[in-house]
Amino acid sequence: MELLCMPTAKLPVTKWRGGRSYSIRCAGIAEPAGVPAPMGQKTQYKDGLFEKLFMSLFARKMEKFATSEVSKKNNALWDMDYERFVDVSKRVMIGRSRKQQQEVVREVLLSMLPPGAPAQFRKLFPPTRWAAEFNAALTVPFFHWLVGPSEVIEVEVNGVKQRSGVQIKKCRYLENSGCVGMCVNMCKLPTQDFFTNEFGLPLTMNPNFEDMSCEMVYGQVPPLFEEDAVSKQPCYADMCSVANTSSPVCPKLQ
Repeated sequence: MELLCMPTAKLPVTKWRGGRSYSIRCAGIAEPAGVPAPMGQKTQYKDGLFEKLFMSLFARKMEKFATSEVSKKNNALWDMDYERFVDVSKRVMIGRSRKQQQEVVREVLLSMLPPGAPAQFRKLFPPTRWAAEFNAALTVPFFHWLVGPSEVIEVEVNGVKQRSGVQIKKCRYLENSGCVGMCVNMCKLPTQDFFTNEFGLPLTMNPNFEDMSCEMVYGQVPPLFEEDAVSKQPCYADMCSVANTSSPVCPKLQ
């Protein structure tokens, strides 16, 4: 018997009582080397049921904010794929300012939670080192479907070294969208704001646009947008369908 899970490794077969064998087949990167493709090449993934369910749930929540509707040919939750999920994000971005895009993501995130969840989170996870490290550990398996493989790393927060960092090897969302504005407005800034202001646990995200990796640091207060290096980031001229090569800064960040 095989069970699907979210991490990228395949766990060894384990025999339970009665002599039956169970293994956990984990959906993930389909590249031969098992790691993200080099910059300039698109990483191939093999998504399982859980990944598709998460994509579909988020896409359906975001769809009501999109500029136009897409074909309703596939309505089942498990029919969603990552390209369609990213397409919904792009249509949400169209015609909205940076702050309006962030507000949409905030509303979507809140709609995914039960009533009173932020207040309960604050009680369970006050802004301590333990809470920061615990949430970093949870990020690796539970957000694999969105950003690709990652690992917990040691970082320094307020002069203290702790394992509350997450290194995303090559962000799947940025890789598939090819859009700096989507990365910043619909992932980095709203996620930072949600954890910092809704959950009360500071979070800073530092995307690296040279190799599409990203560092998440739980426990670290994010900088103001105007003081953040991403505010001066230009478009991906060869990747983004709405890139403006004549502007030194991505127009979606202005």
